[in-house]
Amino acid sequence: MEKEKPMEEIANTETPVPKKRPQKRDTAASRKALLDAAVTEFAEFGFEGGRVDRIARLAGVNKQLVYHHFGSKADLYRATLEEVYREIREREQQLHLEEQEPEAAMRALVGFSFDYLEDHPEFVTLINDENRMEAVHLKTSDKVKDMHSPLIRLIEESLDRGVAAGVFNDHFDPVDLYLSIAGLTYFYFSNRHTASVIFNRDITTAKQMRQRRAHIIDFVLSALRS
Repeated sequence: MEKEKPMEEIANTETPVPKKRPQKRDTAASRKALLDAAVTEFAEFGFEGGRVDRIARLAGVNKQLVYHHFGSKADLYRATLEEVYREIREREQQLHLEEQEPEAAMRALVGFSFDYLEDHPEFVTLINDENRMEAVHLKTSDKVKDMHSPLIRLIEESLDRGVAAGVFNDHFDPVDLYLSIAGLTYFYFSNRHTASVIFNRDITTAKQMRQRRAHIIDFVLSALRS
């Protein structure tokens, strides 16, 4: 009868279990989760009322990771503003205005500007808050100015093509036109509740919003036509 091996000998002959390597933190995913949480927090409470611990909890990370990625609450707020501007500028590039006829390009841009603000009320709230603080955080940004340059170039190219084709007049500077489009769309969403009271008309209904969207597009195109 075969003699059993001692337990020590058996243990020494077993294949060693490899040690688990610590999982590497996905830095990009953590940063994106924090920015998304910051958008939600600052849109609801503003810069002054926003709290880093709530942002960390919403993002599912340790509070110290906020400071690791962004340095301070003010830096996080600036990064949040940069993020919301990056998203809207990126979406505008996807319109491919350069591939459309001049009138169609402008119609698409104005319609998009209206639709984006309807779908992203947090953008309006965040920009309102930053304007209240006289853009103190954006003034320290080295990114946001460059984000707007491609859009202005696209508007300028669309205007030039329209003038060359004889469908647009040459009265408009691209920055002035952008500000007018932004003003027409942004004002509606930033003031629609007070305007509803002032004019005793609920301009927040779906019907009123469709009517306002069509009006703004026609208004801009009428101004541009030759």
